[in-house]
Amino acid sequence: MGSVTFEGKVAKNLKIAYIGGGSRGWAWTLMSDLAMAEDLNGTVALYDIDYEAAKKNAVIGNRINALPDAVSEFTYVATETIGEALTGADFVIISILPGTFDEMESDVHTPEKYGIYQPIGDTTGPGGIVRALRAIPMFREIARAIREYCPDAWVINYTNPMTLCVRALYKEFPEIKAFGCCHEVFGTQWILVRLLRDRRGITAQLKDIKTNVIGVNHFTWITKATYRNMDLYDLYREHVADWKVAPVEPIPDENWVNRVHKNDNSVKFDLFDRYGVIAAAGDAHISEFCEGSWYLESPEIVMNKWRFALRTVAYRKQQLVERLERSERLASGEEVVSLARSGEEGVRQIRAILGLSDFVTNVNLPNMGQIPDLPIGAVVETNASFTADSVLPVYAGPIPKQIYNLITRIVGEQEMVLEAAFNYDLELAFQAFANDPLVRLPVDEARKLFDEMIENTKAYLTDYFK
Repeated sequence: MGSVTFEGKVAKNLKIAYIGGGSRGWAWTLMSDLAMAEDLNGTVALYDIDYEAAKKNAVIGNRINALPDAVSEFTYVATETIGEALTGADFVIISILPGTFDEMESDVHTPEKYGIYQPIGDTTGPGGIVRALRAIPMFREIARAIREYCPDAWVINYTNPMTLCVRALYKEFPEIKAFGCCHEVFGTQWILVRLLRDRRGITAQLKDIKTNVIGVNHFTWITKATYRNMDLYDLYREHVADWKVAPVEPIPDENWVNRVHKNDNSVKFDLFDRYGVIAAAGDAHISEFCEGSWYLESPEIVMNKWRFALRTVAYRKQQLVERLERSERLASGEEVVSLARSGEEGVRQIRAILGLSDFVTNVNLPNMGQIPDLPIGAVVETNASFTADSVLPVYAGPIPKQIYNLITRIVGEQEMVLEAAFNYDLELAFQAFANDPLVRLPVDEARKLFDEMIENTKAYLTDYFK
């Protein structure tokens, strides 16, 4: 925090380095949240391999900060080198796409030729593993740059696969102060807010729902949930019992694109019925950690039985076209951003680390014993306490025995992938790949799929072939 000074309750001269600063989405969200942070002022340095995109975002950021409703004073600058962005940074935000949507298209859709379906494909399963093989070397490079230019900075990661990206930062630079952020748990907390309203007539806010979070990113579970002195497990159990007997109405004339961000939480409710523990991430993510025959047997079963969608990369590419068009409008001033708080917690976390507040939320950190029956050092998701220059995990307790095998299998796979990426060992990567719960194939078929996916992303794996 070397550059930060305080005038009253306002932190001035703050420097935030944004790696992936040409983002056409999350960057604008952060800019809006920073514009409404009345107690923060400073500079945001945007670094991206696409320098022109970073320059355009600098224009957009400065336009947002000049809006009449903006209450902070931030200056946005694009940098040509990562070193320039990181030098003197108090915080580093990482939000990158490891590769392009063409590589992601292979991650998600090549397995479909073998009957393997992935709603998202960026965290686990064959798509998540291959994406990790691309991402981990990138994060090693970022970690080395942070060690060189701003070793005392706090690092906030938003990139998936979250667990392995954060794990790579710590393995490359053990003294780094990094954590990973994900908003998936909020969705289940909102379900509890709605159940309180609909079943008990109680109006609550998200902050009123206290939960104990345990697991790994996108395969998180809630072992305790309360509203004031009320145990919400009974409420959730009551709702799932009614869900089991409720008639399933057909979905008329809706294609998957139209339902891409919709779901009925049926996977969460089914897992609670199986194990008696509340699954906390969205159905699209959770389903990818389970045996393929449970929820992802076919597109028709996904859609009609489990009531969510397989997200095509074609849809993401179309979104990118629309965001590029919006980028032009924002940069030219043709479109003006309406400031609104996003609900993301990045700015709130920055404020707490600066000593302007304190709070508890779920984040991804190396296991220091907060989950005692998982390996020390493996990155896990639990609650953590944010105070001045400190992010300390909250003890979550042992994993419930009903779901222990589900989680430990995934942690073992993630550790194998990490070792494979650090040693550029594709054979070890294949062993993790072939053992993944979604890869229900004979070994020779799994090998064919793996080799095809590696070939499709080979341009980003050059070090593996030296």
